[in-house]
Amino acid sequence: MIRISQLRVLLRAFPVCATECAAQLAPTAAVIAPKLLQPSIVAYQQQQIRCKHNKDRKKENKGTAKVHINEDQLAEVIDIGSLRGHMEKMLETMKEDYIKNLSLRSATGAIETLKVSYEGKDYQLQELAQVVRKNPKTVVVNLVSFPQTIPAVLQAIQKSGMNLNPQQDGTTLFIPVPKVTREHREGLAKNAKTLFVKCRDAIKDVQNKTIKQVKKQANISEDLSFQVQTQVTAIANGYIKEAEKMLETKQAELLGDK
Repeated sequence: MIRISQLRVLLRAFPVCATECAAQLAPTAAVIAPKLLQPSIVAYQQQQIRCKHNKDRKKENKGTAKVHINEDQLAEVIDIGSLRGHMEKMLETMKEDYIKNLSLRSATGAIETLKVSYEGKDYQLQELAQVVRKNPKTVVVNLVSFPQTIPAVLQAIQKSGMNLNPQQDGTTLFIPVPKVTREHREGLAKNAKTLFVKCRDAIKDVQNKTIKQVKKQANISEDLSFQVQTQVTAIANGYIKEAEKMLETKQAELLGDK
């Protein structure tokens, strides 16, 4: 019969298959093995839980690490006012697009102020056409004065994010106002995401251009250059986070989750 001392050695050497081995060696050992192995199993499980907790905490700390913004230090290297001004402008543009273009009921005013690009210049639609609400379900756009702009106007309406499908009849466009269906809500929510991505990419462009300018400066140390680049990235991420909050709020409103 296998001795207890031998079983202990077996358990320490082969903890995974010790019970099976013991069962083959002797019935008594098969009964004793789980009892001897239990403290080791518990300790091993506790160790695994601690390791996982430490890894998760490291990941969390890494993701939430804050970068201190030293305005005075940044001002020595870049135009911090201009940087923030450009990024704030992107947020403001996104906010205005949400108000004008992402309404459950497309307002005539939103269509009137729709931006139309024609021959390198931007115009409001009301500068090129007469916009009239014919009835609650239809908006009429009369382009008889500037018929050459019709293709540009159609493109602007289709890209507006308002889920509008204009029908052309000569120099007149008839725009059906969509019903507030679930599909319409989801379409507007999708367009809200598109406008967010546009804003985010614009902020990233400002960030990348600034970082390139910093890298080209030969009169600053590598440490200062790295610190400035890190802070510029943190500032950009802050504005992007604001844009994400605007997106979440708008999508909740459009989908009726608010």
